[in-house]
Amino acid sequence: MARNRSEVSDLPLFAGERPRFLTVSELNEIVKSALESQLDAFWVLGEISNFRVPPSGHFYFTLKDDKSQIAAVMFRRQGASLSFLPEDGMEVLCFGRVSLYSARGDLQLYVESIEPRGQGALYLAFEQLKKKLGAEGLFAQQRKRPLPFLPASIGIVTSDKGAALYDMLRIIGDRFPERRIVIRPVKVQGEGAAQEIAAGIAEMARYGDVDVVIVGRGGGSLEDLWSFNEEIVARAIFASPIPVISAVGHEIDFTIADFVADRRAPTPTAGAEMVIPRKTDLIEQLVNFEDALVSAIQAKLEMAHDRWRGLVKRLTDPGRKLRENQQRLDELSIDLLRRFQDRLRRLRDQLAQATGRLDALSPLAVLDRGYSIAHKLPEEVIVKDAASLKIGDRLRVRFAKGKSVCKVEECE
Repeated sequence: MARNRSEVSDLPLFAGERPRFLTVSELNEIVKSALESQLDAFWVLGEISNFRVPPSGHFYFTLKDDKSQIAAVMFRRQGASLSFLPEDGMEVLCFGRVSLYSARGDLQLYVESIEPRGQGALYLAFEQLKKKLGAEGLFAQQRKRPLPFLPASIGIVTSDKGAALYDMLRIIGDRFPERRIVIRPVKVQGEGAAQEIAAGIAEMARYGDVDVVIVGRGGGSLEDLWSFNEEIVARAIFASPIPVISAVGHEIDFTIADFVADRRAPTPTAGAEMVIPRKTDLIEQLVNFEDALVSAIQAKLEMAHDRWRGLVKRLTDPGRKLRENQQRLDELSIDLLRRFQDRLRRLRDQLAQATGRLDALSPLAVLDRGYSIAHKLPEEVIVKDAASLKIGDRLRVRFAKGKSVCKVEECE
């Protein structure tokens, strides 16, 4: 006779040759009870990875070291007491208890308190490499090249299994379906991924015959994106003779590849939008340019026509203008001659008046009235006083007409 479940559960685990069975839920509860009864709360040192906060406000993350990892959860009530927000790559001390999440059979660390402990190893490696490459000039803005406006061929270095590739192909196909696309499939995480990515970038330059390259992948944790923080990838981007767009992760994710690339796209989708314009937008711009050009030409023609009409209105018979100028020249000639004659007459009158005044003042006019002038010889000094003479002096006497030389015989 078959036993019911309650009867079976009352038997020991093994009863003779008929073993008793457990359900999965019972097994998980036994393990959970054993863990909680045997282990007290303790401090655990590790690095945070894959940190996320869903709408519930609880903190979910992975705590790991270089050999192992464990899932961890910190409920919202405990998390609200923290003075900082945990983040990926942060090395921390977590205080809590280990238990089993029965629904999935997952071992979890239920964290009650977190204290930061320096920087995580991956984050520290990121900062060290960033400082090193920056000092070498790999991030310099002056070496970054502009992207081609309308590339004929586009290269993509990414995984051929991820959604990022199909998103980029869809975007490029919607924007400009005639473009040629060259895909170099590579691993984007895990061992050897960085080497494959670097090789893919180099091969695009050697064999791809492309105008621009997009390098990237979809979102993930810091560990998932770490291949794009490797030095070999950074140097491959720097050495590429073709402009490179880094399109890694989500908008908040930054990698070393982003700093070296000629352009950083916040997501793979944004990288596809960045690499080529939308064909319909270009057509619309051309139509707008054509309309603007036609309008400008019409306006220019109208202005020229208005100017031509104005010139026509001002244009007169050149013969008439010549006759008017000849008549004006005759009038000016007559007026000039009249003015010259008047001026000459005034000058003659002024000369006659001046001559009369000079004649009136001339000593010769006095001589005409019967006077004479005596000069004592040989000095030729005019004699004004008879006392200056003595008998025998010789004089030259000038009359109104002629001269004579006399000798003094008597002085009075």
